[in-house]
Formats: sequence, structure tokens, C-alpha cells
Amino acid sequence: MDFGPAQPELLSGARNAVETCLAIQPGERVALIADLASKAVAASLAAALKERSAICEGFLLEDLAPRPLKRAPQQVLDALGRADAGILCMQPQEGELGARKDIVGVVERRHIRYAHMIGVTPEIMQQGMRADYKMVDRLSEKLLQRMHSARSLTVRTEAGTSLVATFDSALDWVKTSGLISRRYWSNLPAGEVFTTPAKVDGTFVCDGTAGDHFCGKYGDLQRTPLVLEIQAGRLQKATCERKDLEEEFWSYCHTDENSDRVGELAFGTNLSLSDMIGVLLQDEKLPGVHLAFGDPYGSQTHAAWSSRTHVDVLARRCDVWIDEEQVIEKGRYMLARLGLA
Repeated sequence: MDFGPAQPELLSGARNAVETCLAIQPGERVALIADLASKAVAASLAAALKERSAICEGFLLEDLAPRPLKRAPQQVLDALGRADAGILCMQPQEGELGARKDIVGVVERRHIRYAHMIGVTPEIMQQGMRADYKMVDRLSEKLLQRMHSARSLTVRTEAGTSLVATFDSALDWVKTSGLISRRYWSNLPAGEVFTTPAKVDGTFVCDGTAGDHFCGKYGDLQRTPLVLEIQAGRLQKATCERKDLEEEFWSYCHTDENSDRVGELAFGTNLSLSDMIGVLLQDEKLPGVHLAFGDPYGSQTHAAWSSRTHVDVLARRCDVWIDEEQVIEKGRYMLARLGLA
């Protein structure tokens, strides 16, 4: 598949993805999967792969199956089955989580390097994908080590978030800092440290972006926040001025027996970002802490349960305490307290 000419302004971010994040070597085979809406991004990635003398096997999803995808096309799964690395850049549509899980399943079974770029845009290629990922990795590693012994995490915001999370030492903290390995695939742009929390209690006000198809449908929620009441790690109540969003979110979080369960608590660690743009792929990497309801990525965290759904919720300008020590103030890391000043 020829994705066409690359836009010069996207090449810096594409090179960062190919050379720094995926560490593609000459002669390696890379499966590059995209949809029509992400074709410009795919073209820049293909150009960067060509510069690297890699073998690019490209696919346009609309050429293979109607959208929304019920399952991942077999041609895509076969290509990942013979690749050294993979990249998926596409815009999410409602009902496609299962198809994306098919792709991730092959990646995790074969332990190949893989970049998951769901919702990527040209704007993101010029912002989050230009980050200094070595610095993102340093911050992520400091948090990873700190959280191994942490008893609790407290998150508050001026918008009304006030919650406390506790942790289970049997569940792993995972670092996805942009330096992708065979052990862990990663979203790009990257910058997260996450786990499945043992327990979460309190209120989380999503005044940023919500995940899955909610992102494209509702965008930035700053003007109409979604207020979520959580008890013992389960969603108890969701309220919003937009009743269509409130009802749809509540219904989504009751798709199966674990859809209302907090499956992920994550730090965003991409220091190149300063505000949300209404696209989850980048916004969840903004410095702060966010949650997700549904599937806990058990293959990485070792949580013993699962869900057919997964939806992130983001808050702006978080204040965050690890145990009793504040480490984030109004969405900015207090780097000296993490040994990074």
C-alpha cells in the first residue's frame, strides 16, 4: 500500500516514532496499518521507515473491510504474524474495541515492538510526537520506582475531583514512556505509568477528554464536565449537564459485569504537553493522573479480571500526593521531589 507523499511538517514526529520509540533497524519488516482519516500520518511514518531502510508492509483498513470493524482483517493479523514491529494509526469508531484487541493479541503473543496510535492527528505528530522521550522515560522510571512502595495516591482538582486510591502489590505498575520494547507495546505519543488499583473511593470530575468513541463524539468536556462517583473501585453515579453523554456513558459502563470497575489508574508523563486538545491519545499523556473504567490490561498489570470495554476519563490541573508528599501541583510535576531537578 502506497500512502502517498509525506507532509514535511510531520516528518520530525514520524522519525521520532520510527528511530527513537520503535528503534527500527535497517532490513526489519514493519506492518503499518492505517485508515483513510489517518492517511497523512501513515504517509509520514512510511517515509521515515523508508529513510531507515526498513521493509514496510502497508494496509488501508477501508480496503479490507467495512467500518466499524467487527474483527481485525485477517490480512492485518497475518502481516503482524511475520513482522518485527507494527504500527496502527486510525480513528476510533464505536464498536471497534474488539478488532483492536485482535491486533494487540497478536502483538502480545509474538512479543513484537508495537505502536498503538488510536486517534492520531497531524497536530499530534507536531506536538506530543516531538517530545524528548529520553526525559519522559527518566520521569516515568522515577514514578515507577516510587509507586512500588506507595500505600496510597490522593488526587484533587479545583473542578471537584477528590479521591484516594490504594494498591495491591501483586499487580504490576507498567511504564510506557515511548521507548518501546518487546516486553511492552505502547501508545504513541507516549508518557504513562499505570496499574490496576486495588481500591478507589471518591469523586472524579472529567473536565478534559473521555476515551473510546466518546472522544470523537463529545470532544473536550471542560464546559460540560462529567462527574463520576466511585465507591470501592466501582462507578456508583454519573452526572452531566449533557444528558445524552450522561446516559450513554452510564450505559457503556454497564456493558458487562466489570465495565463499571476502575481498571486503570495512570500518571501522564509527557512533559512536552501543556494543555488538552480533545484527543485522548495525546491528552492522557498530559502531566497529571487519570482513570479508566473497564478492562485492566491484565496481560500487563496481571489483574485477574477482564471487560469488553475500556474508557478513560481525564481531569485538568491535578494536585497529586503519593502517600503524604505532593508530587504534582496544578498539573505540573514537582521534579525536585522526584529527584529530577
